[in-house]
Amino acid sequence: MPITENRIAAAREAAAYPLGEAARYVRVAPATLRSWVYGRPYPTARGIGRFQPLIRAADPKRRLLSFNNLVEAHVLRALRTTHSTQLKAIRSAINYAERDLGIERLLLSRQLLTDRQSVFLERYGELINLSHSGQLAMRMMLEAYLERVDWDEHGLPRRLYPFVRGESDGGPKHIAIDTAVGFGRPIVKRRGVSTRVIVDRIDAGEAVDDIAADYGLAPAEVEEAVVYERAA
Repeated sequence: MPITENRIAAAREAAAYPLGEAARYVRVAPATLRSWVYGRPYPTARGIGRFQPLIRAADPKRRLLSFNNLVEAHVLRALRTTHSTQLKAIRSAINYAERDLGIERLLLSRQLLTDRQSVFLERYGELINLSHSGQLAMRMMLEAYLERVDWDEHGLPRRLYPFVRGESDGGPKHIAIDTAVGFGRPIVKRRGVSTRVIVDRIDAGEAVDDIAADYGLAPAEVEEAVVYERAA
């Protein structure tokens, strides 16, 4: 990769988000994200077992995540919420995709939207006993999540559009997280305005129309920023 591309890739892997902040951005409970990233102990008949992480933190010592970790959590959430799939089954399916399909860091791979997805889902269905209709539902859920990611020419994620109003809401992509804009914090994409700044002005008593006029935004974009921040 050229130097500029290396810098971009490094920015996406840079440790930038405390776990609690990352959990808010991708709408995952902090305790859940913590177990995905750092693992957790659990009781067994023979004593204490340990759930191994599914996501490698960018900086485990300082407990900081990267933009790529946010995307992995975003996609893992899709896998986890569909049919309340067990994490053990998800781990088996991810291992299969990486081992047998040669896809490194599956949760970051755009290949989930290619024909390989069908192969992955077929095997995934066997691992977790999904019917054909269940596999179809899984495909639709994955597509809904992955369509909220923009990809670069190397097939790697470059921008995330977090859900604002609900699961698979198919809503507008007004809110984005992009390491190249706003230090990787949520922004209103069209103008690069921080969602946090907009909410601070709303909390100070300013009107939606006035804020929209100041930033050259539509009132709907300002309202979307408020909804996102309030729910995060």
